[in-house]
Amino acid sequence: MRIAPFAVLVAVVLTGCSVARTADRAQPSVPTFPAGVPTVVAPPQAEGLDGRSAADGPQVCTAISAELTARLGLPVAAHSGAWNDGGLPALDLCTLLVEGRPVTVGVSALPRQPDALGRLLTGAGHIAPLTELGPEAQITESRIVFITGDRAVRIAPAGGIDQGHPNGLDRAKAVTIALAAKDAVPRVLRAARQTDPTCQLSNSAAEKFIGASAQLRRDYRVHGALTCIWGTYDATVSIVEAFDQPTIPESQRVPPPRNAPIGSPGYYIPEEGELVFRLGRRVVRVTALTTPPREVSLDALNEIVDQMMPLFLR
Repeated sequence: MRIAPFAVLVAVVLTGCSVARTADRAQPSVPTFPAGVPTVVAPPQAEGLDGRSAADGPQVCTAISAELTARLGLPVAAHSGAWNDGGLPALDLCTLLVEGRPVTVGVSALPRQPDALGRLLTGAGHIAPLTELGPEAQITESRIVFITGDRAVRIAPAGGIDQGHPNGLDRAKAVTIALAAKDAVPRVLRAARQTDPTCQLSNSAAEKFIGASAQLRRDYRVHGALTCIWGTYDATVSIVEAFDQPTIPESQRVPPPRNAPIGSPGYYIPEEGELVFRLGRRVVRVTALTTPPREVSLDALNEIVDQMMPLFLR
């Protein structure tokens, strides 16, 4: 049977209209943020943070090092101090040494939010489920993340997992560490508020930025240098001082960061919510992050640190 040319023409026209209607239909929205709005999970960290000098108090690494030595049949040690990354979620961090290979263990300082594991997997590469640690646990080539109690936990060997790096670990060892941490974390949680009177100088400005009284405080000293952190579930502000840092790594970025009118030198990095500057032997980092992300202006960062500037100028 022959198909009339008119029928073919009608079919083609109708098909084209159908495709056009499909193309015109609203597509699923993908969140976009203006240039300069910070979307990082945690701000840049001062060089040399590893727990050898940091906050005292309970932490998971010292709690599980002896147990891991027995489980793995290898020497496992832990640095005694802890520090916080000022991220969202803000993680209390500590360092294990498995035959000298560093493994950073992070525990959310506040009870985890629904998006916590997703944020901790940002930039992690291929993600696979890790049922040994629960239905939400995931493993990648760089980290393991999971929930224990009401906290999010991240296990991050310095050389990755199954990557053949001298500072890496194989999957079995990384999972063994994660299982030990899962059992120990609920027993060694730190109090939400850990304060230093010096940080109170910037308390009003920090709480003005986060828009509420801080639910989280992490104030402590590393080699005598002061760290002040204020946080809620959706905003974190930090002021981190470091002594005798030979460089400011942020200055080497391409394209170069914006110059800031504070310090010698000073840089403003809006995409990471950071102001970093050198004053004598001090390098100071002032950071602010929110979720959902919003612009963090140079004026806002200056206001946060302003009341502490006489301390840094000494």
